Order: sequence, then structure tokens, then C-alpha cells
Amino acid sequence: MNTRGLAANGGLRLKPFHGLRYVPERVGSLAAVTSPPYDVVVRPDGLHHLESSDPHNIVRLILPQAATADARSRQAAQTLEDWLGSGVLAADAEPALYVYEQRKGDLLQRGLIGALELSSPAEGIVLPHEDVMPDVVEERAALMRTTGANLEPLLLTYRGDGNATGATGVIERAIQRTPLLATTTEDGFSHRLWAVTDPAEQAAAAEDLAGHQALIADGHHRWATYLRLLQEQSEPGPWSYGLVLLIDTSRYPLQVRAIHRLLHRLAVPDALAALEGAFRVRTLDAPLPAAMEELAAAVAEGGNALLLAGDGRFHLVDRPDPALLARTVPHDRPEAWRTLDATVLHATLLDHLWRVPDAPEHIAYIHDTEAVVAQAERRGCTAVLMHPVREEVVRDLARQGVTMPRKSTSFGPKPATGLVLRSLTID
Repeated sequence: MNTRGLAANGGLRLKPFHGLRYVPERVGSLAAVTSPPYDVVVRPDGLHHLESSDPHNIVRLILPQAATADARSRQAAQTLEDWLGSGVLAADAEPALYVYEQRKGDLLQRGLIGALELSSPAEGIVLPHEDVMPDVVEERAALMRTTGANLEPLLLTYRGDGNATGATGVIERAIQRTPLLATTTEDGFSHRLWAVTDPAEQAAAAEDLAGHQALIADGHHRWATYLRLLQEQSEPGPWSYGLVLLIDTSRYPLQVRAIHRLLHRLAVPDALAALEGAFRVRTLDAPLPAAMEELAAAVAEGGNALLLAGDGRFHLVDRPDPALLARTVPHDRPEAWRTLDATVLHATLLDHLWRVPDAPEHIAYIHDTEAVVAQAERRGCTAVLMHPVREEVVRDLARQGVTMPRKSTSFGPKPATGLVLRSLTID
């Protein structure tokens, strides 16, 4: 891999860039053109809803609709070119770091958006904690390569020391000023964005961050895509950096939620039959919220627990046969990894008992609990509902260089896509 341009100072290197943003006068509203991250949009309902909310919704760039992967990438590139040409999107005149705030009720999150110098996994500066799917990386790489843009930031977390002269101080001073934009999206979150253009402020943030490493909270496939595209370059340049949002979780703790599975070709009766003698199965006479509480209680008791849905009821699956786990779960990882619910799901249930390949035609990964249950019931297939992993478990495994099964966690709140983009031809 080309290592020129990789971070060499042992810590995070965040630089300003010319943010590409919607021109408010050219769109219906900023809320109408934003979207959740590409992998959170529940297809097809969520996609169609976003497309119809505004003709310039960012989903037309991050999830273009065409018959082939190549056509999708070309369509997104043409759309981006058209929007730039017509003034729907425009680049900020000065390079900036951006302070981004999300708020909903008592939940408040603030962080810095910038272009982060890429680093190899061996350097331990940016810590992944989940495996990635090669086909998704290839799809994202084609889109990024063809558009020449970072269309949405990764979500990275670090543990700061609250130094008022560093990144914390930069954020606190920025929020005293009038924001560049403010909007409230339909999920109830308010969003505000400020530009930090003062070179002294940018330097203070950069110096502070240079002493830290970060955990990828959301965007493993995009990070792998950044590294893939950097490998294609012969010289350092714009591709040596990637768009990120950095959150200091010592000040703004993230929520950690599970990502559920939808097994397209497995009916609930067949799933339950395969578990006989291997797990305890209890059918719950309860609505979804109460069933999720039962799942949380089972996890708290120790051991592995999952919830199956799709036949109009909920089935709590727990107390796996220890001998079965010993035969099916790999022994070459730490105990904390071997006992993860996601590990047991993939190694023991999907691979061994259910024989379900981890491929898009067999498994969909869905963040929303109600959505995955509704889809399973509508299609007559099986939803597997998961309980979230604690952040400290994720971080400890990442520091050991151990990746979790893909789509094991969902950190949030996630940044809204469409508030600021990065063009690699402008930057």
C-alpha cells in the first residue's frame, strides 16, 4: 500500500477544507435535502420518502438508483456536476474546520468536522472494531472515485482531556457565534453548523487532536474505502485525507445501539426447529417494547440472548449449549469476543444451525427495531433482534486489534448527511 501521506506523528491530524454546502435559496429547506447515512436508509420505503421530499435530496448522491453499479456511480457524478453548475451546491470560500451540533431533548452532541489524514491500521491511530463486506467497499469506492467527493463524514470518537485551549475550547468559542446553518430534521433532531476559519483556532484544535487516537463509531466501510482509494494514488494529495466528524465522548457520550438482522429466506418455524436442544426458546406474550425489555434482562443475567420475530410473536432465545459453543465459536480470539451475542449468532446459529450465508440476498442489516420486525412479518421471514454491546467492550477489543462481527453496533446519534460535503477536486 502507498504509505506516503499517511499520518506519521502518532496521533490524529485534522485539517481544514473548503466545505461543499447546499445554497439555502436554491432548495426547499435544508431539512428536506438531508438524509441519514447511506446504510441507515431502509430501502425502499425510506429511499422513496427521501427522494420525494426534495428533488435535490442528498440521497440522490449517496444512493443513486440505476440498473448497474457503474451506472449508479456515473449518475451520482452527473448529478453532483449538475448541482454545482446550477448553484444548488457551492464551496465555502475559506478552508474551515466545522463545529457540528446535534440536539434532541436532553441529548446534546458536539464535535469537529474536518479532513483527517489517513493512517494504516498498523499505526493504531484510527481503530476499527468491525469487519467489512468487500462488495460494499467496492461499491462505495466506485461512487467516491467517480464523484471525486467525500459525500458524508465518518463518525469517530476519542477521549479528550477537556483542555480549554484545545479542541474543546475551539468548539465552545464557536458556538457563541451565529451558525452557518440551523435546521430541524423530521426525526426531531436540531442541527447547527459553524465554520472555524481562524488559522490560530485551527492550529489549536489540530495540536490537541495530535495526541489522541480515535475509534470508528460509524463508517467502517467508508474508512476502508478511503484506504482503498489512497492505495490507488502514486503521490500524496486530497485522497490522503477523508471527511470525518470527531466527537470527544468524555464530554458528549454516544448512545450505543444494536443492529438487527433480517433473514430473507428463513421462516420463523424453521429457525425455531433448528434451535431445539441447542438453545432455550421461550415465546413471549408481549408487545415489542416489553419483549426488548425481556431481552435486556436475559443479557443482564449473563450468557447470550437473542429475540426472533416475524410470525406475529416474539421468541426469546438464550442459554446456549456450552458444548455447542465450544465446537462452533473460534478459539483464536479473546474471551470478550468469543462471548459476544453477534459472535454466537454468526458462528453458531447462522453458520452452523441455520446454514445462512452472510450475503445480501440472505441477510439485511437494519438499525430500526420496528422496521425490521415489520419487514419480517410482511415477508414471512425471520428478524433477529440484538441487544447493544457496551462501548468500553468495543474500545477494549479495538485496542487489542480485534474486530467484531460486521454490523455489531450502532453508535449515535449519527451526523445528518448533506450538511457539509468535501470535494476532492476543490480541496
